Amino acid sequence: MSQSPTDDSRWYPAYPMVGVGALILKERRMLLVKRSKEPSKGLWSIPGGRLELGETIEEAVKREVLEECGVQIDIVRILDVMDNILRDDDGRISYHFVLIDVLANYLSGEPKAESDAEECRWVTPAGLANLDMNPRLRAVIMRAIK
Repeated sequence: MSQSPTDDSRWYPAYPMVGVGALILKERRMLLVKRSKEPSKGLWSIPGGRLELGETIEEAVKREVLEECGVQIDIVRILDVMDNILRDDDGRISYHFVLIDVLANYLSGEPKAESDAEECRWVTPAGLANLDMNPRLRAVIMRAIK
């Protein structure tokens, strides 16, 4: 099933989509979310979502973090860019996102799981080891907090 370019479906897209995420730091802790939707449902991740038409990366990250966690951030720099490509049993591309992750500092707001997050919490670097998350993301986080 192919989607038209105007269809915003994340599944079986006609072209890659752009996702943004933020590794948010506050006093040697980072804000992580437990995903409530596929892909990665039930896994811990950094807050983020999809870049919308006409948005800058910075605008998208700030909007997504506010929607997902209710916090305001200040972006420091781009942290990493990676692909997330999934194929179905027939080998067709069922999901394709280019993910742009940024490093950010916490400014304000009380973290609360909203929109695509089942849960959110501040985690220390030591606490990261106990969370189920994508190994590629874990590596990006570990490089950033060294």
